[in-house]
Amino acid sequence: MANLISAEQLTVVHGSRTLLDGVSLGVSEGDRIGVVGRNGDGKSTLLRLLARTQEADGGRVTHTGGLRVAVLSQTDTLVPGATVREAVLGDQPAHAWASQSRVRDVVAGLLGDLEASDVGGLEAVVSTLSGGQRRRVALAALLAGDHDLVVLDEPTNHLDVEGVAWLAEHLRTRWPAGSGALLVVTHDRWFLDAVCERVWEVHDGVMDPYEGGYAAYVLTRAERSRVAAVTEERRQNLLRKELAWLRRGAPARTSKPRFRIDAANALIEDVPPLRDTVELAKMATTRLGKDVVDLEDVTLAFRGKTLLDRVTWRLGPGDRVGVVGVNGAGKSSLLRLVNGTQAPDAGRVRRGSTVVVATLTQEVLELEEVGELRALEAVDKVASHVRLGDRDVPAGQLLERLGFTAQRAWTRVDDLSGGERRRLQLLRLLMAEPNVLLLDEPTNDLDTDTLAAVEDLLDGWPGTLVVVSHDRYLLERITDRQVALLGDGAVRDLPNGVEEYLQRRAVLKAAGAARTVAAGRSAATAGRGAATPADGAAARAARKEMARLERQLEKLARREEQLHAQLAAQATDLAAVTALDAELRALTGERERIEESWLEVSELVE
Repeated sequence: MANLISAEQLTVVHGSRTLLDGVSLGVSEGDRIGVVGRNGDGKSTLLRLLARTQEADGGRVTHTGGLRVAVLSQTDTLVPGATVREAVLGDQPAHAWASQSRVRDVVAGLLGDLEASDVGGLEAVVSTLSGGQRRRVALAALLAGDHDLVVLDEPTNHLDVEGVAWLAEHLRTRWPAGSGALLVVTHDRWFLDAVCERVWEVHDGVMDPYEGGYAAYVLTRAERSRVAAVTEERRQNLLRKELAWLRRGAPARTSKPRFRIDAANALIEDVPPLRDTVELAKMATTRLGKDVVDLEDVTLAFRGKTLLDRVTWRLGPGDRVGVVGVNGAGKSSLLRLVNGTQAPDAGRVRRGSTVVVATLTQEVLELEEVGELRALEAVDKVASHVRLGDRDVPAGQLLERLGFTAQRAWTRVDDLSGGERRRLQLLRLLMAEPNVLLLDEPTNDLDTDTLAAVEDLLDGWPGTLVVVSHDRYLLERITDRQVALLGDGAVRDLPNGVEEYLQRRAVLKAAGAARTVAAGRSAATAGRGAATPADGAAARAARKEMARLERQLEKLARREEQLHAQLAAQATDLAAVTALDAELRALTGERERIEESWLEVSELVE
C-alpha cells in the first residue's frame, strides 16, 4: 500500500509540558486509524500536525504528491452568512449533486433527507442553526467531497445513536478496500470498534500503535500492562474488569480477534461479574424501599408537539435503564419528569418517600459557585467520603479513581479542563449519596480512560440509574435494559438493545417514504388518471429496505420453527411451555409488524 504521510521526530512543547517528544509514524493507503488518549495529551495536536495545519516545534511531516486531505476540527469554520446548500454543495446545480450517490447519501444521512429538513432546509442560513446542526453541516460538507485522507476530530459530537451508526457505515464503505485513509479522534468506543482497524494511543509524549479496534486495543493494552505495569495495580484491576465486560458483552459488539482472546483468558478468568446484581438490588431495596418513581398515564406536550401520550412507566429499586431516541422526542423531558423539575400536562408522577434524585445535566453550571475552591475542597464541601457497595470510600480516593493526580486535585475548579470539570460534577453528585441518579449525555468531554473509570465507579453504585446517551458502548456497559422514544408519544422497551432501536427507526423511515410516495401517486392519479412509479433512487432504496426486511422475516421464521420444536419436546414442563409460548407470541407480533412494513415499502417498486 502506498504511503500517504510520513512524520519524523515530531516534537511539540506547550508551555512547560512536552506533548509530543520525537514521535515518528506513517499513514498508508487503506489505513483506518483511531486516536485515543487522555484529554490534553496531544491527540488533536497530532492530527493538526499530520494535516499540516499546525507546525511542529521539531521534526517534519511529508505528504505524498497531490494528496487530497479533508479535516474536521472541533472549531466551527463555516461561513455564518452562507446557506446550508452553499456550505455543503457549493455552487453545484441540483441535477449535478443529486446524480452523485455519495453526496445524496451524505445529505440524507446527516441532514435528514435530500431537502435537509433536520437543519431547516437547504436554504437555511448557517448563522441561524444550533451548535449541533452546524456540526452536522460541517461534517456533511467534508464528506460530500472527494478526498484521499479524511481527518476527523470528535465527529460523533452532536450525533444521536442513529447518526453515529450512519457515519460508521458510511466510513466503512466510503472507499474500496485498500484505498483511502481515515484518521479519527473520538471517545465513542463503539464507533472505534465499528470503523477502525488500528488504534494509536497518545500519552506522555509518545504514541503507541495497536492493531485492531477498541476491543483489540484494550486486550493488547492489558497484556502489556500485565508485564510492564506491576506498580499500577489499581489501573490494572480496572483494565481487567473492562476486559471481562468485553468478553461477556452485548451481542451487538463486533467480534474480537481470536488469537488475542486466548491470551486474555488467563488474565480475566478469575474476574468477578461487573456487578453483583443480586447484592446491589438488595442494597437498593433497603435504601429505596419498594416504590421509586412511577409515571402513570402521563401526557406531556411541548410547543404543540405531544412528547408523551398517556405513558405509564415504572422505575424500581436498582433498575439501570438506558434511554435512546430521536432528537426532540422528549428524552431530557422524561428525566425532568422523573426528578420533579417538570410537571406533566395530564396524569401523575409518584415518587417513593425515600427517593433522593440527583441529575447530571449537559451543562456544568453547578460548579460556578465553587470556582474559587480546589477540586478536593469542592468535593469535601459535599462530603468527605461516600458509601459505594459495601465500603466507605474517601473523597481523595474517588478523585484519584477518576483521573485526578495529586497535583490536579489541588487545582482551582475554574482552572480545570472541560473533561475534568465534567468528572468533578459527577463526583460531587455521588458524594451527596442520592439513590436515584439521572445522567443526561454523561460522555461529553470525557476520554476513553475516564469513561472506563466512571463506568467502574458506577458498577458499585446500588441505586436506580437512568442514562440518556448516544454512546452505545456506555449504554450496553452500565445499564441492564434500554428503552426508546421514537417520537410517537410512547416509551418502548428494547429487548435487543440499541440494535433493535436502529432497526425500528429504519422501518419507520421506510414506512414514511412509502406514505410519501403513495400520497404522490394519489395526487398523480387524481390529476392524470394513472399512477406513476417511484423515481430510480427511491425505488433502489426501497428494494434495499425490502431485502433487509426479508432477511429479518427469514430469521424470524427459523426461530419460530425452533420454538415449535421446543414446545413439542417440553410439553410436560409447564414453566418451560409458558416461557416458550410467551416468546412465540412476541415473535409473532414482531413478524406481523415487519410484514406490514414490507407491504408498505413494496409499493415503492411496483
